[in-house]
Amino acid sequence: MKVLVTGGAGFIGTNFVLRTASTRPDWQVTVLDALTYAGNRANLDGVADRVAFVEGSVADADLVDSLVCDADAVVHFAAESHNDNSLDDPWPFIESNIIGTYRLLEAVRRHRVRMHHISTDEVYGDLELDDPARFTESTPLNPSSPYSASKASADLLVRAWIRSFGIEATLSNCSNNYGPYQHVEKFIPRQVTNVLMGIKPKLYGQGSNVRDWIHVDDHNDAVVTILENGRPGETYLIGADGERDNRQIVALLLELMDKPPDWFDLVTDRPGHDLRYAIDSSKLRAETGWSPRYQDIRAGLAQTIDWYRRNEGWWRAAKERSEAMYARLGR
Repeated sequence: MKVLVTGGAGFIGTNFVLRTASTRPDWQVTVLDALTYAGNRANLDGVADRVAFVEGSVADADLVDSLVCDADAVVHFAAESHNDNSLDDPWPFIESNIIGTYRLLEAVRRHRVRMHHISTDEVYGDLELDDPARFTESTPLNPSSPYSASKASADLLVRAWIRSFGIEATLSNCSNNYGPYQHVEKFIPRQVTNVLMGIKPKLYGQGSNVRDWIHVDDHNDAVVTILENGRPGETYLIGADGERDNRQIVALLLELMDKPPDWFDLVTDRPGHDLRYAIDSSKLRAETGWSPRYQDIRAGLAQTIDWYRRNEGWWRAAKERSEAMYARLGR
């Protein structure tokens, strides 16, 4: 199968390409990536002889069409994805997440190519901290930031193209991914690299916001499962029952990295900071039999810490730029 992977040099896309290179060696993979600050072509050096790489934007209609016409399936990871950045400058999120998705949809419609669209649980807004409910596939969209609004817009475009034009597509909304190759602007790698540099982790507000964590390999295995066995037109939620508040995550990181439990700083909370995310992935599990390997988040975090400890050369320069951004925003 010929598979076009958009955003394949970013965090989740990189891990998808690396993992499928070993689990699906018969796939012929082409990566399209704009190589923004969050993309790194060197991530794919280990499979460079097996993966075709094209630098470019998903918003480039002619380029997208030329690649989709030669594919059997498209896996659409490409997105601007950082909430703080979307609050600072929303336009890149509109261009990549909405216009880029539109370009892909038109191309897969013309060439009748299978598509899987990757999205986030953030499109559903947030839940109260004491609410026992979790997001399901029928939860109404209620985004709260320019980032999540742009992803919700993309989700609705995909659903509309399925209904209006009959394209063969599936969607997935995942909980927060963590693991190797994640940009150091994100919560877990920011804290891990802080500790490695002798800097205290930073917690927004009181650290009470809850996220539902999933290791990136578990997420990507679910994507492959949906691509191969999911029902066309359906949305699937991907989660690993990994709810933890941010203070609990920092406590685990400090324990695993041999630091005192109170060795962190509280910083100004992010505007509009969602309170809690929680995924109900029972539909995916019941229909496909998928289940996460990293059911113990400690094991997943330990593997992630080890990767950042061994790959300082990968993250050091990006760390300096990221912390300069956070300093400008006062966070």
